[in-house]
Amino acid sequence: MKQADNVEPSASPFSLGDTPLAREIADLSARRRALEAAEITLPGRTRVITISNQKGGVGKTTTAVNIASSLAQVGAKVLVIDLDPQGNASTALGVPHTADIPSVYDMLIDDFPIADIIQVSPESPNLLCAPSTIHLAGAEIELVSQVAREHRLKTALDEYLANTTERIDFVIIDCPPSLGLLTINAFTAAHELLIPIQCEYYALEGLSQLLGTVRMIQKHLNPALHLSTIILTMYDGRTRLAQQVAEEVREHFPNEVLKTVIPRSVRVSEAPSFGQTVIAYDGQSAGAIAYREAAVEIIQREAATSGAAANEGGS
Repeated sequence: MKQADNVEPSASPFSLGDTPLAREIADLSARRRALEAAEITLPGRTRVITISNQKGGVGKTTTAVNIASSLAQVGAKVLVIDLDPQGNASTALGVPHTADIPSVYDMLIDDFPIADIIQVSPESPNLLCAPSTIHLAGAEIELVSQVAREHRLKTALDEYLANTTERIDFVIIDCPPSLGLLTINAFTAAHELLIPIQCEYYALEGLSQLLGTVRMIQKHLNPALHLSTIILTMYDGRTRLAQQVAEEVREHFPNEVLKTVIPRSVRVSEAPSFGQTVIAYDGQSAGAIAYREAAVEIIQREAATSGAAANEGGS
């Protein structure tokens, strides 16, 4: 039967229309376009960033590997140092880390050069990893008797950066969920501290202890260390609790908290089981886009800060 000219065809029963799903898809598309258009200026020096929070389950390793992968995707050369005996960062980057593999343990205890333990992640030629193995579990005890035990990582990293012919834009250090000698080595070697905070009850619990340790490191071991970045993870915008936690953290740390928040994401959780970051596993997912936005924000904030400092110096 011929349809009358003045009758509108009925909407498809499968049309998304103005639904929450349609709005989410449109939002993700807009964010992808914004990422593609973002201006990226690499630092021109090596930024050494330690990612730490002694509170477990906050997305620390997930943040470390996905920020590193996102930075590599925009052209930065990134070295991830896995200081966690669990070796989850090494797993996520697809790097072998069985007991017989030269690792961070050999560097800390037996003075192996970092260049001798670094592997290239199959994810990207821009993504390097100094892996962790099970031997690192005993390193806390063995480090006690070492000379300059708090500076072992810094000494090895400084030597590597001074002698390598490769340009290294970022060093990302993934710490264990504790404030022992491994974490202190990471704090001593770094310029910046990035703290992931999950948007859950007790989010700020233990943070004062962490910041107290940072102040001790600044006073006695590494005056250059500073808290540069806080990233909110496991954010669920549907809950009032997540919104309240985000507001509270932003109130306490207005200059350090990234605008980007990392949502709860099945894709982010699935990726490590495939030996991948979420950037490689599903780079168009909401979690991947959030981490890519966070990486761009980390680059741009530093560029803006450097630019402002240069303008002040020239005025």
